[in-house]
Amino acid sequence: MKLFHTPGACSLAPHIVALEAGLPATYEKVDLRAKRTATGADFTQINPKGYVPTLQLDNGEVLTEVSALIQYLADQAPKSGLLPEVGSADRYRVLEWIGFISTELHMRFSPLFKPDTPEAYKTILIANLHRRLAYLDEALAGRSYLTGDRFTVADAYAFTILRWSEPMKIDISGYKNIAAYMNRVAQREQVRQALQDEGLLKAA
Repeated sequence: MKLFHTPGACSLAPHIVALEAGLPATYEKVDLRAKRTATGADFTQINPKGYVPTLQLDNGEVLTEVSALIQYLADQAPKSGLLPEVGSADRYRVLEWIGFISTELHMRFSPLFKPDTPEAYKTILIANLHRRLAYLDEALAGRSYLTGDRFTVADAYAFTILRWSEPMKIDISGYKNIAAYMNRVAQREQVRQALQDEGLLKAA
């Protein structure tokens, strides 16, 4: 299978999950402005939505949307523990976090990247983000990861979105639990590998 990605975009989350799960995959960079892949293909012919992440399966089928992709990838390697078994309460806790990250963090960060977003609206978005970050910081107290001591797909997603605070100049240093969490996740071998693969971290 092949993951179409753009460095630092939300496609970093499935990139991390694929590596954490030990799945065989190839990765192709996408220029979202030009809608072209690194090999020169018209990206809109692969994903008519025109955005990443996009996962092309070995049978040619295409899956999109980060929340779906991270679950699909984890389910291909159930022994990885990246997503608890179907029907378990632990699985729904992970899904709960995925929903929170998608609607309360991802959707609020995204408009900040657009130059035509009104400044007044950006101010509202940032204020709302800080409220959600305060909740997240409190939830991480005493935990290594979002649901406890085990890294899951929700952590790959949260780490990816929280990284956007730097380019958007949103100071999260006051959230001590989040700061420790980000450092903890960043030290994971496969997370470092994904960051290096995307040119976001220099090789040691």
